[in-house]
Amino acid sequence: ERGERGEHGERPSRERGERGEHGERPSAALSVVFAPDSFKGTLSSVQVATAFAAGWARARPGDELQLAPLADGGQGTLDAIETAGGWSRRTTIATDPLGRPISAAFLVEQDRAIVEMAEASGLFRLTTAERDAYGATSRGTGELLLAALEGGARHVTLGIGGSATTDGGRGLLEGLGASVVGPGGEDHDWSGISVDLATLDERIVELALEVACDVDNPLLGPRGAAATYGPQKGALPDDVPVLDRRNAAWADALEAAAGRAERETAGAGAAGGVGFALLCLADRFGSFALRPGVELVMEAIDFDAALENADVIVTGEGRIDAQTAHGKTAFGVAKRAQAAGVACHAIGGSVEPEGAAALARVGCLAIAANDEPVSLEQARAAGTGPIEAAADRLARSLTMPG
Repeated sequence: ERGERGEHGERPSRERGERGEHGERPSAALSVVFAPDSFKGTLSSVQVATAFAAGWARARPGDELQLAPLADGGQGTLDAIETAGGWSRRTTIATDPLGRPISAAFLVEQDRAIVEMAEASGLFRLTTAERDAYGATSRGTGELLLAALEGGARHVTLGIGGSATTDGGRGLLEGLGASVVGPGGEDHDWSGISVDLATLDERIVELALEVACDVDNPLLGPRGAAATYGPQKGALPDDVPVLDRRNAAWADALEAAAGRAERETAGAGAAGGVGFALLCLADRFGSFALRPGVELVMEAIDFDAALENADVIVTGEGRIDAQTAHGKTAFGVAKRAQAAGVACHAIGGSVEPEGAAALARVGCLAIAANDEPVSLEQARAAGTGPIEAAADRLARSLTMPG
């Protein structure tokens, strides 16, 4: 049972006694869970959680610390879930975005698996010079799904963030066994293409697939896959309408084969159109759902169990700003903590007033690791030092003389 809490929401943990003016008792050990997202472009969520814990331990060495790094389904999802324990890592040979064989990993636990699209089809697999908005294929992600099925998985969580592709999910379906006749994957014009789904691996009917998808873009148009995400994958401005027309031809063919109209569905434009391809197969899986990535990762690491035993939650992300309240990890953690009655704090590389206000509305106090905004290059050069120091300051603020 939870006892009375101090002004900042902390409870004195296992031992009750006299408390300071803020409700904390210096001699009482707190149970602290570190549940940050990655600091994009600089540190993974595992590195961030580890740095938070290191800084905190300097100030309060007697506390019980638990790492629960989070992710949104993009690169780093496997590492975040693996850190929480209970999962085994498997590897298989899969196709990278340019068709080269690579060793790619996924996680398994009994009949469940976690597959990360970025592992096989991620932008991080390519140098800047290798980015190819036309030729990059999502085939390796389909191969990873089949490898999970072959390993006995019947419930798969698939994170589709961080992809290098704009192929409408064509490669993924080919990796699952679909037959595509017509122009090749690297061609600019897919007019006349046709799709045969009868050749799909028959085991997908046994698969319960949950897809971590945090965007609501349609496949085509000004908010579509090519226009929104193509430029970061190597598309020049003149390439965007070409890629959009190519995906329109692909949509005509796949929707005809699947008997479903999904090009306008929210999330169809995710991962260069992989969302669209999976939506078209929705009734061919045992079950299918698109869900927010952080929710799926929280379930995979049993975050609610960690929350139940916590006195304090520390979350964070590279920038706490106006977008924080729109599906970002720190806000999701803060809402869970508020519902459970657990104190929550967020550390950001930078904190803007709108982001701090959004978190405050759900009972979370935000602090900045840096007094002034820093460039990505400066953040990389600084490493974990600033966020360790921020965690140290936060821990000391909870230790009041009493």
